[in-house]
Amino acid sequence: MKQLVLFAGCAVVLAGLVGCQGLSGNKSGVEVIIEGDGEFPESLAGVWKADKGVWEFVFEPDGTLSSAVTSLGSVRMKPGEVTTVPLKMGGKGIFEPGDWFVQYSPDRRELVVEIFLKHFYTELGEGILEGKRTDIFIGTVSEDGREWSAEWFNFPEYIVHTQEHQNYKLPYDANENPRDTLIFQKVTE
Repeated sequence: MKQLVLFAGCAVVLAGLVGCQGLSGNKSGVEVIIEGDGEFPESLAGVWKADKGVWEFVFEPDGTLSSAVTSLGSVRMKPGEVTTVPLKMGGKGIFEPGDWFVQYSPDRRELVVEIFLKHFYTELGEGILEGKRTDIFIGTVSEDGREWSAEWFNFPEYIVHTQEHQNYKLPYDANENPRDTLIFQKVTE
């Protein structure tokens, strides 16, 4: 599975380097790659919500993501914008997105979304959790364009600051990928 994610990540990078037809470029921190001569299907534009957790993506007609709600803090983020929110236990959370990627293959109806969180900082009571992470979703969109079954891969780098542990990097096991399979449904107006 780890090789599949690595392959998908390399494919996204290579496609950007070699050039694909239908490449819409980087708009506000979102790179969109459409394989072949196709375009991002207009039917996929809109709000998509996962069956588990809080994940939500908002696709524009050209395939860019205008916002995403992530499982880290259930915070709605917009590409290229730092989001600051108050937290329940006091303090604040600061979320700085990095570059996001959307890749679509019209022939296979395969949709790949990569959300890179460049840095986050959350005050949790007396402690602080900060770091960065990458979430990748790979899967096939149904023929009717209303459902997307995606494997979710998660690559976190978390650092905890407490009275007992300063700069403690939380362990991560790459063998835990994929995290889950999520079924995204297009939300009807």
